Amino acid sequence: MTRRPSLALFAVSTISCLALTSCFSTGSSESAPATEETDGSRISIVHMQPPRSGLTPLSDDAFKLSRWSAAETLVILDDLGEAQPSLASEWEQTAPTEWTFTVRDGVSFHDGTPLTAEDVARSLTAAAGASPTPRILDGVDLTAAATDEMTVTVTTAVEDPLVPQRMSSPQLSILAASAYDGDMVDSRGTGTGPFVLTALDGTSSATLDRNEDYWGEPAASSGIDVQFVPDGTARAAALRAGTADVVESIPVSQVAQIDEDLVFEVPMPRTNTLYLNTQSGPFADPAVRAAAREAIDRATIVATVYEGRADVAEGLLGPALPWAAEERDVDYQEILEDRPEPAPVDGVRISLGTFTDRAELPEVAVQLEQQLEAAGFVVEQDVREYQFIEADALDGAFDAFILSRATVLDSGDPVAYMYSDFACEGSFNVSQFCDPAVDEALQKAAAIPAGAERRQAIIAAEAEILARDAAIPMLHERVIQGEAAGVDGAARDPRERSLVTGDTRVEQ
Repeated sequence: MTRRPSLALFAVSTISCLALTSCFSTGSSESAPATEETDGSRISIVHMQPPRSGLTPLSDDAFKLSRWSAAETLVILDDLGEAQPSLASEWEQTAPTEWTFTVRDGVSFHDGTPLTAEDVARSLTAAAGASPTPRILDGVDLTAAATDEMTVTVTTAVEDPLVPQRMSSPQLSILAASAYDGDMVDSRGTGTGPFVLTALDGTSSATLDRNEDYWGEPAASSGIDVQFVPDGTARAAALRAGTADVVESIPVSQVAQIDEDLVFEVPMPRTNTLYLNTQSGPFADPAVRAAAREAIDRATIVATVYEGRADVAEGLLGPALPWAAEERDVDYQEILEDRPEPAPVDGVRISLGTFTDRAELPEVAVQLEQQLEAAGFVVEQDVREYQFIEADALDGAFDAFILSRATVLDSGDPVAYMYSDFACEGSFNVSQFCDPAVDEALQKAAAIPAGAERRQAIIAAEAEILARDAAIPMLHERVIQGEAAGVDGAARDPRERSLVTGDTRVEQ
């Protein structure tokens, strides 16, 4: 079998990489043997962000395990966000605060041990006790216990209508007992999916092979070879050169240089947002926050930085959730009308942070600096790789911070995102924001079952957040995914949970 060369982990520029072939090195991992049912080809993937926590499922690395079909959850979400069976074959609400899940029979972990209710309870308990808490469990006091060999009872402190949807979060992936050693979780060879994670080379690469004993249909491809490449130019170069099969997040600036047949735009529930530090510094004053809000020209950012390949934000939730716009009614507008008038800001100094991993964000920062300085602010930028700036952002080290934020990443429902970012106890509260009215609105939305009434409550909570200018939504992104000629069955998932599935293959 011919192996594709893999992309070396370094930034590629037109100066340092005149000869494109010199920018690549040959992979060396062995692949699983091909079977008669599969074509035996391996899939080469280039990802944007490297692992932050050694691919533990208790961090955002869980979404990589999900996108590679290595780790699985009790349920999955369909296109409408409804829960569907996965490692749980069925479930029911057996009490106001209690849900019972039946574990699928005949499933084995990659280490050969059978899946039981004890394994499910162990994984869920580890997630519930993790620090920081997985976003999907923000504000949720959850316990899990095996009631018999194949039945798990999940209990919450208060009634929670979204427990099944929560169980779909990749951060609640179910792993074998061998994965857990104290506070450490090792996902290598301990999942249940159609691909087995066999190797992780730091923040450079990962290797997965087909799970020949998968409980469902075996994977069409014999394995996955992953490279982590933060540099957007390098990712685009891999697609143009044919050295990668699937490329994540191609920068808008690179699209014109790529065959349009290899580029796919997917509307994303992802909002490019300016978070303002409401606790300290100039933006602790609501009127100064209002001045920043009025200074921002969203349409110019979309036209210049994203070349029109994004949507101007009207709220935190964008066109990937089409119901959101319909819910912004007269009551919604009345809440926004109560926002403070902008204060004079001539000479007000602010620090503005963002990260390089998403290629457009430094350009957005430049545009914002110009717009804010035109209003009178004096802006000092700090731009780094995400892994080196996240802690400072969460600690409130910046007056303003630009984030590209997924709004329904975890449960298919935006309440978890809103709670994480804007509740007093939220674990990702970059704005250092706390307001009783917002907490009350979020708690109200969280208590309502999925449906029209819940959607109305979500939009009401959005209005309360925006009325306080804790964050200024600028635009809604479309992910640009590259797929080489011959790639068949790669997932184009707005929730960024799925990329290579058991059906994905590369025609040779």
